[in-house]
Amino acid sequence: MIAELITIGDEILIGQIVDTNSAWIAENLNLIGIPVNRIVSISDSKSAIQKSIDEAFINSDIVIITGGLGPTNDDITKSTLNEYFKGNLAIHQPTLEHVSTIFKSRGLGLTELNRKQAEVPDCCVVLQNKLGTAPGMWFENEGKILISLPGVPFEMAGLMKNEVLPRLSKLITNQVVVHRTIQTFGLPESYLAEKLTNWENQLPKQVKLAYLPSPTSIRLRLSAYGAKGANLFDLVEGEVKKLYQVIPSYIYGEGEVSLQEVIGRLLKLNNASLSTAESCTGGAIAHLITQVPGSSEYFKGSVVAYSNTVKEELLGVNPDIIKKNGAVSKSVVEAMAKGVKEKLKTDYAIAVSGIAGPDGGTVEKPVGTVWIAIASNKSLFSKEIRFTSDRTQNIIRSTATALNMLRLILIDENI
Repeated sequence: MIAELITIGDEILIGQIVDTNSAWIAENLNLIGIPVNRIVSISDSKSAIQKSIDEAFINSDIVIITGGLGPTNDDITKSTLNEYFKGNLAIHQPTLEHVSTIFKSRGLGLTELNRKQAEVPDCCVVLQNKLGTAPGMWFENEGKILISLPGVPFEMAGLMKNEVLPRLSKLITNQVVVHRTIQTFGLPESYLAEKLTNWENQLPKQVKLAYLPSPTSIRLRLSAYGAKGANLFDLVEGEVKKLYQVIPSYIYGEGEVSLQEVIGRLLKLNNASLSTAESCTGGAIAHLITQVPGSSEYFKGSVVAYSNTVKEELLGVNPDIIKKNGAVSKSVVEAMAKGVKEKLKTDYAIAVSGIAGPDGGTVEKPVGTVWIAIASNKSLFSKEIRFTSDRTQNIIRSTATALNMLRLILIDENI
């Protein structure tokens, strides 16, 4: 079975919002063995919707549409699909009761526009939207399936998880797909690919490798496709074990795990505590660390030392060092790490000082120059890095690099 995705909305075409729905749907369809052959975005018009459906049904078995199911006059997806499949709009009583309950809980009465959301074509299967007022719809015609979902991302995802994916999974009788995602950090994509050349060349023909780069990591996705009964899980597992032998220090986890989650596990495993002193990252490291539930067990706090005065008065950095070497230097960032570690009485400390941009750079220290230091009870390590991105990306990359440096030191000191 092959799928095509259609996103409806003028707001997408004018760049007002980014279509994240298609990426989410495509990834999750792929996980159950349904490839997506095309993704299109179209305007809120009846002719565009009907033409796109006709084109999609030529090469696809499943068409998933998102958007245009709201209560206002510009939401025309439902009426267009009703006409396309030659149905009649009728009140779906369970949906009406659901919508009424939602508005009653908010202390609001049901308007005629809200009531219209319970109208659905009588030729579809209604998919109950537990997270909103617009139901999803499932149409079947001449062996083809069309699924219409709301454009609100969390409502779409809820319907996909609870209704669509379980139904589609039952239709796949002979295809099995196994995925493993490996998270890496520390090598650019081209360098990583070069290191993996020999390993990649020996992969079995059933196993496909994809490089999925982001500003902070590169995900390696191994996918194996085959008929039911094939021992695909063991096949992929064997290749993953080989991968760990090729690039052991660059792999920090699997699946959707983040660097900050890995660090949290390592700190808890070793009953260790952490603090941060941040200049150019402005608290971004502390923000990521505290996104992890339970981080209060190991994270004591942070000093955002944006000015030299704060570096001196709160972290104890010697003014003479700053005057001699500048705030963005090895000696200053090491003093920051030692200072926050001592002040907050932690086992480990991260310190960052740099020039995020767009201004402030010099010939010796251009924009993107960042010093990172890690202090522990056993060691003090610092490193200079030169990033070449804009301000936002420099902060993101500095934050991730600092976290990865701490990860490597935690592993090295606690093996």
